[in-house]
Amino acid sequence: MKITTLIAIILIAIGVVAFGYQGITYTTREKVVDIGPLEMTADKTRTIPLPPIVGGIALAGGIALLVLGGKKE
Repeated sequence: MKITTLIAIILIAIGVVAFGYQGITYTTREKVVDIGPLEMTADKTRTIPLPPIVGGIALAGGIALLVLGGKKE
């Protein structure tokens, strides 16, 4: 399998996932209170939004790379 075909498939997969999830969510643990032996932590959920245009660009780029890579063979 050629490297361009592999990159095209990865871009298409990223595009489909970006359309499906619309963002990446992760949780961090932050120290809220630290007074001597007393420690309190809080879990905070954060989201990195993925606009649909990112998925569209990745999908279109993967398809274009797949088509152009196939024509050169």
